[in-house]
Amino acid sequence: MSSTDPDRRVPSIPKTLRWAGLGTAAQGALGLIVAVVLVVRELAGHHEAAISGYGTAIWFAVIGGAVLAGGIALTHGKRWGRGISMMAQILLLPVSYSLITGSGLPWIGVPVGVLALGLLVLLFAPASLSWLEADDLPPDA
Repeated sequence: MSSTDPDRRVPSIPKTLRWAGLGTAAQGALGLIVAVVLVVRELAGHHEAAISGYGTAIWFAVIGGAVLAGGIALTHGKRWGRGISMMAQILLLPVSYSLITGSGLPWIGVPVGVLALGLLVLLFAPASLSWLEADDLPPDA
């Protein structure tokens, strides 16, 4: 069959990648929520000398938006979303460790670490890898 054949069967996106995409999108959405909270706090007059509420909000908006976009892309079968998701999870592992050991916030650090590890497992699951390596995916995947 030719690549323009409308009857060509494209392998369906495995559940492992869809779940990884949903988890990544949730992380990105949480980053955007944090950005909004930081702006509201700054507008309400809660200023801290150590950080800029607006600057930190911009950082969370940019990173959260990118992670949200990567998660949504992954749920729709776009290969590029996996790279963003993997990078986010790899960066969240030391953050989790720091929250558990240095900050004394294990009630935040443990769930962050468990979710990051779980999403990495989904991203590297055999079904995910075989789908990503398939030659018969459309070029925009």
